[in-house]
Order: sequence, then C-alpha cells, then structure tokens
Amino acid sequence: MNPRDGLLYVTTEIDRTVTIVDPKTFKIVGSIPTGQEQSHMLVLSHDGRFGYTANVGPGTISVLDLKARKLLRVIKVSGDIQRISITPDDRAVFTADQTTPRLAAIDTTTNTVKTWVSLPAVAYGTASTQDGRWLLVSLPNSYGVAVVDLHTMQVARTISVPKWPHTVLMSPDDLTAYVACMKSGYVAMINLSDWSVEGLIKVGNNADGIGWASSQRGNWPFF
Repeated sequence: MNPRDGLLYVTTEIDRTVTIVDPKTFKIVGSIPTGQEQSHMLVLSHDGRFGYTANVGPGTISVLDLKARKLLRVIKVSGDIQRISITPDDRAVFTADQTTPRLAAIDTTTNTVKTWVSLPAVAYGTASTQDGRWLLVSLPNSYGVAVVDLHTMQVARTISVPKWPHTVLMSPDDLTAYVACMKSGYVAMINLSDWSVEGLIKVGNNADGIGWASSQRGNWPFF
C-alpha cells in the first residue's frame, strides 16, 4: 500500500508490470512496466514516490516512478537475485546476489550499485531496523541470520536459527525481528536488544512471507 496515494501496488511478473489496484473499489486503475521478466518482489519508498522491483532471473532492479507510472531505470546487479528491501530513510535498497555470498547496496540518489556487502553465505531476505542502524539478512543454507552494521557495511554477528530462514520482518517498536524458517515450520523471534532467539512460533511447513496487521488491540504479525 502506498501511503501517498492510498493505492495498492502488486507485482504481475508474467506481464512484466506492476499492477495498481484501488483497495476501495477493488478495481485495477493502472499499471507500470518493469521492462524485465520475473519482477517478483516490490518495495516502495516511504515517501510514496518510487517503487523498486527485484527481477529474479535477469538479476536486475527496476526503478519505477509511481506518480508518472513509468519505468525510470533498470539496474544490473547479478545473474540471479532474490528479494528486496529499503532503509527507513529511503537512501538505500538491498537485494541478495544468488551467485555469490554478497548483498548489493543500491544508492537511490544515483540508482546505481554503491557497494557490495560480503556475507558468510548466500543470502535471501533482508530487513532494516526502524532506527536505520542494522540490516538483518537471512542465510538459508547456513541456517543463520547475519546482522550488518549499516554504518560500516560489514557483518557484525551471525545468529543461528532453524532450517532455511527466508523472510525477515521488523516489529514497529524495533524490539523484535521475526524470521520465517521455511523448512523447519517455525518463525524465529530475535530480540534486537541482545540478538538472542527469544522464542519460536510453530506455523507449519513452508511459511515464507510475513506482514503486519493493525487493530485496536495493537499490531500483529501474520505468516
């Protein structure tokens, strides 16, 4: 959901587009071309101006102007990438190289790869803490989560979690990270103050995507 225009943006990768839906009428109101195949994941800037898609097989990122509904640039990253995230200040976008254990850090001012972050294993999902200090990175094959210091762009520590960690989600209060560990059937809860795994939530096999839902009783993670 885009906070600027109240519209829902959905990747429709077969058409190589992002489809725009009005959640009030449930009608399609437009689309934006990505110019690439397998535009699988999408992240929006917090100011609602831009969208960035991770195009898996091409190994590229498409930069989209949401207001003008047009493709601005395609950024070449690698031969194969997975997932995408953006920092709270909208200055950097991250995606995981699937051919080498590293992350691409995209400078959103220049829309170029600014730097590479070396990792202990090939990564998958990423998410920044709300304060913009840390980036948590899932490492599926090594059953771990790397914690990257965004000041130095280096791994500060690695946390062991159950099998095949995929998606990472931060709580709005910046106290807990939830990591969907697909092949274990659990979601790991990481305490962001001391980096300990404070609990495991049984959710069943192949849990991947995680999102937040808000109600009068508070915010709740859904898997």
